[in-house]
Amino acid sequence: MTSSGPDGKARVTVFMRPGCHLCDVAREVVSAVCADLGESFEEIDIDSDPQLLAAYGEEIPVTLVDGRRHDFWRVDPQRLRTALLGG
Repeated sequence: MTSSGPDGKARVTVFMRPGCHLCDVAREVVSAVCADLGESFEEIDIDSDPQLLAAYGEEIPVTLVDGRRHDFWRVDPQRLRTALLGG
């Protein structure tokens, strides 16, 4: 039911951490948009990787689409939808 990018990975990546209320909201938005479009997403806990923590610790959640930075702090559902549709 979900599709992946050309390399077989999820098209959307969300860098987050447990207990983050903005991350919970982002998860809901990303999950809904990806479900509507038949896309997949993955969540990565930045606390488990010192490099990710250094890179994204102040901006989580951070969303990537096709490996490119898309949003941070908040995810706009229409903007995400447009990016996934190639707009």
